[in-house]
Amino acid sequence: MVIFMSSLPRQLPPDRPSGHMIVCGDDGLALRLADELREVYREQVTLVAPSRAGVSPMHTPPAGRTRASALLGRAAMTGSPDAAPAVDDGQVVEAREVTGEVLAAAGVARAAAVALVHGDDEVNIRTALTARRLNPQVRLVIRLYNRKLGQHLEELLDQAAAVAGLDPVALDTSTTVLSDADTAAPALAATAVAGTSKVVQADGLLLRAVERTPPGRGGVTDPGLCTLALLSATDNDPAGTEGSDRSGAEGPQLLPDGDAVTAATGRGTVVLEAVSYTGPVLPPGRLANRGASLGQLFSRRLRWSLFGLIACVLGLAVASWLTTGGDPVHAVYLTLLDLFAIDDPAIGEPLSRQIIQLLSGLAGLLLLPVMTAAVLEGLGTFRSASALRRPSRGLSGHVVLLGLGKIGTRVLGRLKELDIPVVCVEMDPEARGVPVARRLRIPTVIGDVTEEGVLEAAKIHRAHALLALTSNDTINLEAALYARSVEPDLRVALRLYDDDFATAVYRTLRAAHPHALTRSRSVSSLAAPAFASAMMGRQILGAIPVERKVLLFAAVVVAGHPQLEGRTVAEAFRPGAWRILALDAAAPAERRPDLAAAHPADDEERPPGLVWDLHPGYVLRPEDRVVLAATRQGLAELLRRHPRPHPAAP
Repeated sequence: MVIFMSSLPRQLPPDRPSGHMIVCGDDGLALRLADELREVYREQVTLVAPSRAGVSPMHTPPAGRTRASALLGRAAMTGSPDAAPAVDDGQVVEAREVTGEVLAAAGVARAAAVALVHGDDEVNIRTALTARRLNPQVRLVIRLYNRKLGQHLEELLDQAAAVAGLDPVALDTSTTVLSDADTAAPALAATAVAGTSKVVQADGLLLRAVERTPPGRGGVTDPGLCTLALLSATDNDPAGTEGSDRSGAEGPQLLPDGDAVTAATGRGTVVLEAVSYTGPVLPPGRLANRGASLGQLFSRRLRWSLFGLIACVLGLAVASWLTTGGDPVHAVYLTLLDLFAIDDPAIGEPLSRQIIQLLSGLAGLLLLPVMTAAVLEGLGTFRSASALRRPSRGLSGHVVLLGLGKIGTRVLGRLKELDIPVVCVEMDPEARGVPVARRLRIPTVIGDVTEEGVLEAAKIHRAHALLALTSNDTINLEAALYARSVEPDLRVALRLYDDDFATAVYRTLRAAHPHALTRSRSVSSLAAPAFASAMMGRQILGAIPVERKVLLFAAVVVAGHPQLEGRTVAEAFRPGAWRILALDAAAPAERRPDLAAAHPADDEERPPGLVWDLHPGYVLRPEDRVVLAATRQGLAELLRRHPRPHPAAP
């Protein structure tokens, strides 16, 4: 058995041992999560996976017999199929059902965190209750799609820890409920906007790491929010360490200071910047949740007819006033009476008065059909407000979102928050996201994307990007190929489950369309980093790979850290170890406990919390909370933990 030692610290009290991580799951997310914990955070991982048919209720499989063992790149101990031995850290346990005995054998009593990522919500809830009973101090990360149920479950399990005499906030033993759809949505939305999924969410803001070409080669010199790394690629070696496996090659320089960035001529950089959309925005004046404009209620032809009749009535009123020589107000009154045919006939009156009365009656006859049309159009407009909208004729620069399942629905909400114009395509009119699209007034095309004319109805030829997010890999690929045949330079992001298939598709599309951006995304691979950071504690916001190294983003309270407390932002910066990026300006009582979590819908009025343009001379106070980027070793030193070396490959 190979033991994978941890090099990432956790803020735990001295009397609480640093335990391993347990992942319980039955699909690709569990495998990717275990691999993320091992490779990025270098944690000891015990994977509890469903057993195959015909085996005992619980056993540790022989080496090479499970897909999990192969994915994690390690061998498991051979255990007797008739016994249920206690499992050491780093094992793969197969069990038909995750019971208390299975968790105890997996080491839940000394575990630091347990992730429950089964596809069945009921199984995850039952296992979470058991894990909290066996170890009140353990940090729980639960996969649930139902947000409301997840909030209640978080409160219940945190209350159970409090009843046991523990402070979930102080010990960071809190419960975190996540949805793979929610965690993957920001990365998928960033793919449509910026072409990358290397994003970190902090207080509702999406941050991405962008590679800049060396300025000497005509590259962009915009530093963004800050420079995170200097790449190994140079003018003489464009591939850098990415193009070679030689161990002696010089790798990227993480968190360089200003002098190093200035002196690094010919080297590419990785900068941090906020994800934003610069294309056309959604038009104002929506019918949903606000008043309708005149242009939405009545057609242009009807509006011109109404204006013409009003001008005619005013002209008749002026003519009546000039011919009768009476009061102007009385002349308008008489004209309106004649218009609605409620005045007496002008018998015995001057000829001009009789002619004006006849013209007014004629205008009244013309007014009747116009008023009827106005009423019908108004009723039709409000009736169509509850129906699906169709893409407008001049729409361009939008994102075509294919699939309104649980993933597509979450991505639609995220794109709506960014004010990005979207056109949805869904085959099932009863799909989960169709009512959401109707409520948000998003143009939607109901039809099979494999049929001719469906993507054309979504204006694919004028779209900015295509997000193919159905659960069927074949449909996603067919839609992408057809969209590329219509628009060769279209940005395409595919949701593909199988890694080998996704790699083959990506390479083929890149070879066929070298100037177009192509991305293949797996929901489990996009969600695994968020689940892994939640297992490490709420202070970890995420991780971004830089060539063969990793940068971690964390939220840290200044108190208790002599490297930060009482120092200025410039003095607290340690090149190659950590760098302060932002300051949480919210009062301690109003701070979000988890900056990586998405904003709740009822919290839109909360003032902005993070300040990114910090003055270098700002002195850090003990009550301040800062967001920083750090290396593994730097964060370990900052949190006063000793990093462990990475073990050799088995």
